[in-house]
Amino acid sequence: MAAVNYRRVLIGALAGGVVWSVWSIVVEAGLIGMARYNAAIQVGHILSQPRYSYFTVIWFLTLFVLALVVAWLYAAARATLGPGPKTAFKVGFAVGFAAGFPTNFSNAAWFPLSPFFPHYHMVELWVGAILATLVAGWLYRE
Repeated sequence: MAAVNYRRVLIGALAGGVVWSVWSIVVEAGLIGMARYNAAIQVGHILSQPRYSYFTVIWFLTLFVLALVVAWLYAAARATLGPGPKTAFKVGFAVGFAAGFPTNFSNAAWFPLSPFFPHYHMVELWVGAILATLVAGWLYRE
């Protein structure tokens, strides 16, 4: 069994973090859009300002940390599942489900906010994890 190449994991995590961040912006600005956010703010379902002024910075740092997690998991999974995009997809799918589904399903069920928001937040995390893992896997070398 080959040792994990942590330098390549880090390279994959950085690239995966960039891809995941871009995907996050596409979902938030393009698929959801400010018009929907403004409407939800007007009816009181969303705060007009985040509780934490540094939310955006922490959000993108979190995506990079998650990209590091999926890059490392992909590198570790290669030994049992084999290298390649199929393994990267499986790892990204599993992490994306864990990161995106439970909380957003609960939010859709219990919060007065339109289910549109948690649905797309789930897609943002689930697809983002898959994309980041595919990129990290493509860059990984033992």
